Amino acid sequence: MQPGQILVAEHDGVFVIKMVGDVRLTLCISFDQFIDDMFAHPDFKAVLFDLSDAEAIDSTTLGLMAKISLLGEERLGSYPVILSTSDSINRILDTMGFADIFTIVNDLHTPVEPTAALEEAAAVDDEEQVKNKVIEAHRYLIQMNDANEQTFTNLVNMLENGQ
Repeated sequence: MQPGQILVAEHDGVFVIKMVGDVRLTLCISFDQFIDDMFAHPDFKAVLFDLSDAEAIDSTTLGLMAKISLLGEERLGSYPVILSTSDSINRILDTMGFADIFTIVNDLHTPVEPTAALEEAAAVDDEEQVKNKVIEAHRYLIQMNDANEQTFTNLVNMLENGQ
C-alpha cells in the first residue's frame, strides 16, 4: 500500500482535500490544524473530499472528516461532497453513516483542478496530541448514529482512561 498523504488546496473559498494511499492517524495533528485554519478562512464556502486515490482510511481520519461535515453544516447549512470511486471505501462510508452528513458521488461532471499547488500535510509524532485527536475524531463518529456509538464508545473510554 502507498503511504498516506493528505493534499489540500483552496480556490475562492472552496477547499479540496485529496487523500492518497493508506491514510492513517499519523497525519491527524496536521490535518486537524488544517481544519481549524480552513474554518477560520474568511471566504470559506465549501469542502470537496477527493478519495479517488485513497486505498484505505482509518477511523480517526473518518472522524476528522465527520468533524468538518458537522461543523460545516452548522456554519453553512450544507454538507461537503465526497468523490469516491472505490467500492471498499464506499462500503466503509456507507457502514459509518456518511451518506447522512455528506453528498457522496462517484464522478464529477466538472474535473477539479485547483489553481493553487497542493501541499502535503506533515506528520507529527507527539503521542499525547495524537491520542487527544484520536479521541476527538471518534467522538464525532459517535455523534453520527447509534451504530457508531456502539462501535467506538469503548475505544474512547479506554483512551481517556489511559489503558
